[in-house]
Amino acid sequence: MERLHALLKQIEGRGYKAYKQLRGVYNFKTFQLTIDHVQGDPFALPSRISIQLSAEQHGIPTEFWSNRIRQTAVEDFLGRAVHAAIKKNVKGSRGTGHSGNMEIAINGQQILRRNAILIGSNSLEARLLFALPGSGRSILAQEAAVMFFTELPQVVEAGLIWGERSLTKMLGHIEQADDQNALRNQLEQLGAVAFIAEGSLLPRRSGINDQPLPDGIKFRSPPELNYEVTLPHRGNLSGMVIPKGITLIVGGGFHGKSTLLQALERGIYNHIPGDGRELVATTATAVKIRAEDHRSINRVDISPFISTLPGNRPTNCFSTDNASGSTSQAANIIEALESHCQCLLIDEDTSASNFMIRDQRMRQLIPDSQEPITPLLYRVRELYEKDNVSSIIVTGGSGDFLAVADQVIMMDNYQPFDITRKAHSLAGKNPPEKKGRVPFSGKQQRQVNLALHPLPQQREAKIQVREQHLLEYGRQRIDLSSVEQLLESGQTEAIGRLLAWSYQHDPQQESGLIVSLQQALLQVEQRGLDILLPWKAGHLAMPRLYELLAAANRLRRK
Repeated sequence: MERLHALLKQIEGRGYKAYKQLRGVYNFKTFQLTIDHVQGDPFALPSRISIQLSAEQHGIPTEFWSNRIRQTAVEDFLGRAVHAAIKKNVKGSRGTGHSGNMEIAINGQQILRRNAILIGSNSLEARLLFALPGSGRSILAQEAAVMFFTELPQVVEAGLIWGERSLTKMLGHIEQADDQNALRNQLEQLGAVAFIAEGSLLPRRSGINDQPLPDGIKFRSPPELNYEVTLPHRGNLSGMVIPKGITLIVGGGFHGKSTLLQALERGIYNHIPGDGRELVATTATAVKIRAEDHRSINRVDISPFISTLPGNRPTNCFSTDNASGSTSQAANIIEALESHCQCLLIDEDTSASNFMIRDQRMRQLIPDSQEPITPLLYRVRELYEKDNVSSIIVTGGSGDFLAVADQVIMMDNYQPFDITRKAHSLAGKNPPEKKGRVPFSGKQQRQVNLALHPLPQQREAKIQVREQHLLEYGRQRIDLSSVEQLLESGQTEAIGRLLAWSYQHDPQQESGLIVSLQQALLQVEQRGLDILLPWKAGHLAMPRLYELLAAANRLRRK
């Protein structure tokens, strides 16, 4: 600590690059500071520092991280505590560019596995971005001293040291993750794909703000679908079960159909206490499917939905750099099946209408023999009965799906009602099946070229996230904006790093794309996100297999 103070005095007023002398390890009274990387100028990405505390220094009981779910919850809680302490204690901007800012990569309502905070049997480590202050290109050493010796110890004290403080709130955070995970694990024995607890608050503040709407209407379970479960910490809990099979969510506009579906999309993740959706659980492999005009498709068998294309282009190994709505939605479903998806989540508003249905009048006008598309309406039942893939479909403009639905839920003023009997009485007999269909084959092993092409003179391939869902991967840009269950930029970069890691360790993809990426993901789950980076950083978050495959599937062909 004294050595760092002396170094700051020596470089006061010098050129900004003199900050490079600070790299190293410094012992403070209650923690150890490591300055891992020093930025080149005030406008560059902030410097990276890490804080290490021994078990005696942080004072968190070992039983709090006795398994991976609890460990992730503890790390998430500590990251949020550090974030709150930074907002309270750090002055912020104090010079040119990013000078004076301090950050930790924790955000959102979900509890994700990240590498911003790492806790283990021997130590606790927090990784922060630390923008060293400068005026133009000159060092502001006195301001840096305030950051290091006043603000940083306050942040550590408030966010990371718990030996003599109440652990009640932290324990509640852990038990919340425990309960939601246990709820998700009970879905199979319930014969269900989702559960929404009584009293959940599903509406969000806005389309760009994922926090709960303060005066939103709380969820009430319809008696016909109400079920009681027992959780390890909360005990008995009642709520609405969505059984396996085909479920329709219907209702008038602005009555909560899409709000319910979005809660189910996010139900694959654990949520922080107070989110309102912390007791909404969806089967972990559920995938939101939508049309995605202009996406790249690489050797996907879309023949179960599209038999032929103009010019006799084959559809059993279909590739394009500019997909249509129907071909993209067909490819998205096939790719979801390849990632072992057990539940499709579909909103009519973001689907290609000709992919979803063909009504009787259109079939009379244009016979099936002239129509290459087999709409989802005619295959969704088969997906469940033969492949055990359920579907939850939001529809407000077509009643054709009523004939194939197992249950129909009507949303009225954000409240669900089971109207299955009425729907079945209106639907009549099942729609006729289209003949000559191709069976699904979601277990095929496609070969997709994952090779990076670094720019000349670069030591490694370029992997960078420009926006939350735009991944620069070598010379390519992968647009993941329509992969709606991808939550944050840390997951997006981790996906790029996983693709590169998979290619480096299995360049020939001999076991196939899916197996290769599964193995890469397994290695990260076992060894941590740090194996993906050549340097220490704390901004990565764990993705799922589907989102990882989604990026690989959108690589443009050379």
